[in-house]
Amino acid sequence: MWVASAIGGLVVLVTGLLSPEGAGDVLLRLAPILVFLVAVTVLAELADESGLFDVAARECAHWGRGSTWRLWLMVVGLATAATILLSLDTTAVLLTPVVLSLARQLGLPPIGFAMTTVWLANTASLLLPVSNLTNLLAQDSLHLSTRGFAGVSWAAAITAFVVTVIVLGLRYRATWRTSYDVPEAPHVEDRVLFVVAAATCLALGPLAVVGFPVQWVALGLALVLTAAFLVRRRSVFSVSLIPWRLVILVIGLFLVVAAGHAHGLDHLLTRVTGTGDDLMSLLHLSGVAAAGANVVNNLPAYAALEPTAGSVPRTFALLVGVNTGPLILLWGSLATLLWRERCRARDVEITWREFATTGLIGVPLVVVASTIALSLSS
Repeated sequence: MWVASAIGGLVVLVTGLLSPEGAGDVLLRLAPILVFLVAVTVLAELADESGLFDVAARECAHWGRGSTWRLWLMVVGLATAATILLSLDTTAVLLTPVVLSLARQLGLPPIGFAMTTVWLANTASLLLPVSNLTNLLAQDSLHLSTRGFAGVSWAAAITAFVVTVIVLGLRYRATWRTSYDVPEAPHVEDRVLFVVAAATCLALGPLAVVGFPVQWVALGLALVLTAAFLVRRRSVFSVSLIPWRLVILVIGLFLVVAAGHAHGLDHLLTRVTGTGDDLMSLLHLSGVAAAGANVVNNLPAYAALEPTAGSVPRTFALLVGVNTGPLILLWGSLATLLWRERCRARDVEITWREFATTGLIGVPLVVVASTIALSLSS
């Protein structure tokens, strides 16, 4: 996917569909977002190397005390916290294999746990700008502080979370009714790195909410954890720590979308999305956004539809659609694609039918309920 994005970006530049000035504006806007993306990925990868996610998952098993229902609720909490504070890609890439490995070790069916991580990676990503790249783009266009962003999104975010838990709780209730043997306490190889990783990860959300620019907060915390690893475990460093494919993907997609807008795409899409801040207009926009995210992926869907928003409520209705909606088709979000790779690496195959069936049941409920909550709280 990143290769196609890179080719598309080069084509619009070489053919002149997007001017150098237009490309410069795109890169200028993306710069702080890409700084955050790289920093939070490095932070999450190093935190995983410290054993933080393994310990968290095992602690969930201990707190569950043999009840799969309680264990699942712990995983729900862990996935939600990881998504809100460290972005949906962290949950998809790093937490998914830990949770699947834990399910296998406890002798539990893994599919329900796999679906829990991918759903919450998407539906729990509405609250803070750091939770999703689309949120960072919306924050930039609306000039909102992190606190201001959460002040608008909180009702929709809570609703999306609650509906998701209800849908998954009912959908996989047979799994949650089982039990397991409580495992031994997890071993921490390097307690210094573990403590530094825990402190830096936990600090990200509060520091951003206080009002510090999120990209510099993430960069500073990533540098702190990087310094700790340079002193105690240099062997973990490699090029793979930098999400360069994702950086190329984002840049290419936004260059292509910018070229489209330069040639009248926004006028066409305005006819599709409509206008207005009333409930029905917001439902219309969030529905179009959810459909678009499933068809073409949530990032280009957001970039294409953002100019049609025009107000704070409409921009957040757009976020409801592209954040919580891409859970019907497996390419709906980048996090979902990354999650599927991690599932396959753990020999857990989620069929298209399983994924789409759950999505067709849950996505309309989440999108509609969250949009209503957004409208009522605006």
